[in-house]
Amino acid sequence: MPSLSRFCIPEPLSFRRELLAWYDESRRALPWRESTDFYRVWLSEIMLQQTRVEAAIPYYLRFLDRFPTIQALAEAAEPDVLAAWSGLGYYSRARNLHRAARLAGERGLPASYEALRGLPGVGRYTAAAVASIALREAHAAVDGNVVRVVSRLTNGTGEIDKEAQRLLDRERPGDFNQAMMELGATVCVPGVPKCGDCPVLRHCAGHAAGRERELPVRAPKPAVREIALELIVLRRGDEVFLSRRGASEKRLAGFWELPERAGFPKVVAEPAGRFTHRIVNDRFRVAVWTGRTRGNPPGGEWVDPAALSGLPLTTISRKALHLVHNSGPRDL
Repeated sequence: MPSLSRFCIPEPLSFRRELLAWYDESRRALPWRESTDFYRVWLSEIMLQQTRVEAAIPYYLRFLDRFPTIQALAEAAEPDVLAAWSGLGYYSRARNLHRAARLAGERGLPASYEALRGLPGVGRYTAAAVASIALREAHAAVDGNVVRVVSRLTNGTGEIDKEAQRLLDRERPGDFNQAMMELGATVCVPGVPKCGDCPVLRHCAGHAAGRERELPVRAPKPAVREIALELIVLRRGDEVFLSRRGASEKRLAGFWELPERAGFPKVVAEPAGRFTHRIVNDRFRVAVWTGRTRGNPPGGEWVDPAALSGLPLTTISRKALHLVHNSGPRDL
């Protein structure tokens, strides 16, 4: 085995050259990589917070079709923005995106990393990613993929942020950041990395030490909280009864949702099925019932099914309706 000492600190020039050559040849064709337009880059980075690439793609395309420019987004009503985001989760992202678009309309587009940090919902990583890709500023974007790559490169001995900044290619900062994330997402994956496919394997101290599978060292995850939930799809003709969360709610304020079955003890209900839904450390075990009534129950409104796609609807309710209308749940 080669001496470990020669691996401990990747040599930046050859590392950049080899990584970028691989990225230029092997990168995935993703819709937000077709342009370095500020709005498109910014939107993609906000959507990719807490969301897998594959899940984000259809939402990204639909959202751009609905709001093709920052101005269109700034002029939209919040319920329309939330409806376009519905199903993607973490809805504070959509609200912050909307607020930031309005600020950009008033002040002009951010022209620097520091200006990006002043926008709602834009933290260090997002600011660095957008600044490097859209503005060509030399800021290393350190997400979970990059943490894993750098930890393995340095055998867990380096300071992640400093090492990422040291390795950064100043001439192509946006491509370099995307290459690091691409490497972590497709080759230097969690658990068992695909070291045989790695374009920069000779720089990896973790691999040389035989520790690539144990890096990065992470703190134990908190226990999952199990939550039982019973919902009812209540119909009057073709209409569905929905309630709306209040503006003061901590989560999902203003969203529409199916009511809980316990609120309708006199309705004859039939079981429709079950599914689970995970939100961070909460796992909801959802039982869905169906029933009919002719009245006007308090605390909600009757909604025509054709209007559902235009409403900000909670993901759990969307899954429940899908289960009832399609005879089985699936991940949306």
